[in-house]
Amino acid sequence: MDVLVLNANFEPINVCNLHRALNLMLSGKASLIANGRGVVKTVSRTYPCPSIIRLEQMIQRPHVRVRLTRREVFRRDNYTCQYCGKKLPNLTIDHVIPKRLGGRQTWGNVVAACAACNHRKGGRLPEEAGMRPIKPPQEPPMSALYVFGKYLGENADWLPYVEGW
Repeated sequence: MDVLVLNANFEPINVCNLHRALNLMLSGKASLIANGRGVVKTVSRTYPCPSIIRLEQMIQRPHVRVRLTRREVFRRDNYTCQYCGKKLPNLTIDHVIPKRLGGRQTWGNVVAACAACNHRKGGRLPEEAGMRPIKPPQEPPMSALYVFGKYLGENADWLPYVEGW
């Protein structure tokens, strides 16, 4: 089970497992914000099974950027080919400006594309191929909703804590 970890100012900072969350709570480093999952029973005690915990001390951490990976490119593009608009399970990565023409591996130059569109575009510029991406590629925002959004399907109670950041 995943547990949302909030900073002392209620900013979402991490997702941990149930065991780690219980350790943080029992050591006094975190407090329970939302239960909603029942209890964990031991021989002598019963503990609430947390869904959201809040750290007692403020943790200063730098804001990180989303790493450029295949999975994140597909997620940014909503698993949709950026040339034909089809949602397919087997996508490829296309360089808008091909590497052979000086295109770099950056957020602004890579898009998700189906194999057919990637092959049709080939090593040409979008203007030469007559194929422009549906939306211009850019780095995804480092918002809490983007970072923790993949967990919201099974943890709907996290939404009020995630969407405000």
